[in-house]
Amino acid sequence: MNTNHFQSLNEYVYNIQLAIQATAAATYIIKNDAVVNEWYSGRHDASEDSRPVNQKSQFNVGSIRKTYLGLAISLLVEQGLIKSIDEEIGDSLDEFTGLAKGITLRHLLTHTHGLIEQEGELSREFRAGENWAYRNPGINMLFELVSNLSGKSLSTFMRENVFEIYKLNETGWRTEFHADLIYNYYKDKDTWVGPNNSDAGDQSNLFVSARDLAMWGYIHLKKGRWKGKQLLPPSVFERVTSLATPKTVPLHLPRNGYIWWLQSDTPLNQLGERLPSGSYQILGITGCACLVIPEYDAVVVRMYNQLANTGEYDYLTDIRQFGNLANDLLKSFRFYCRT
Repeated sequence: MNTNHFQSLNEYVYNIQLAIQATAAATYIIKNDAVVNEWYSGRHDASEDSRPVNQKSQFNVGSIRKTYLGLAISLLVEQGLIKSIDEEIGDSLDEFTGLAKGITLRHLLTHTHGLIEQEGELSREFRAGENWAYRNPGINMLFELVSNLSGKSLSTFMRENVFEIYKLNETGWRTEFHADLIYNYYKDKDTWVGPNNSDAGDQSNLFVSARDLAMWGYIHLKKGRWKGKQLLPPSVFERVTSLATPKTVPLHLPRNGYIWWLQSDTPLNQLGERLPSGSYQILGITGCACLVIPEYDAVVVRMYNQLANTGEYDYLTDIRQFGNLANDLLKSFRFYCRT
């Protein structure tokens, strides 16, 4: 493992940690099937006697959890329980037959469904496939779909079909305190990550260690192959990282696979402009990110426990700079390894 080459990336992550007042941070990079950078900073919470962050520390990854839902949908396609993502959600969930008329799984997976929840009521913000908006009603529908079709909760389905197979033992929806969890923000009644009283996978309480999140990206990078064995079909992973956004969506709006953000030249894109075509990424509200760069055979992970928006911090500027810096270092690392 080489950490010196990526020291400037670690320093950048540390400076952002201070700027966003996160008590904990980490980076983890896999390249060419080897861990080339592993770095940890801070403590689990703000108290001086709090546990230092280490390789076992598990962060709440926020919306990164949605890519686990995306993979579950792809597995259901593989199993024949979903015929096509162009099926209307109302065909599978009767309660949405009227409201969600014309809304397909594709729309839900790519944030192009047009549904918005206001004061507990769902309504249409725009016609499906004509715009893009990051809203949770579509995610909730997909969660219910997985449960209905598989007969299991998302967390159980993923544990049995993915986590146990790939030994992701530091990944799970948590409801109770454990020393390995960076858990402090649940003490704040105004926390923005939401409730944590369900282990079904329907809440934003997925906790993952930096190395497990890197492995999550790695099994996507390798299309399901691990330690010389093809544990799940390549098509399961190819589906979720290929362009799924409807052609009717205007070109200036983001492009998504199954939840994953794909590299594209759009104003709202979260990937740095220097990252090569084919790269994909997911970012959570707590600051955690998983970036996969097939051209470099690399996965780059950063972890934070960001608690609130602070000062003049702009998350889009930050995540793009992070990606661009990772890009530059990985490009030079290829030359560095040959000399």
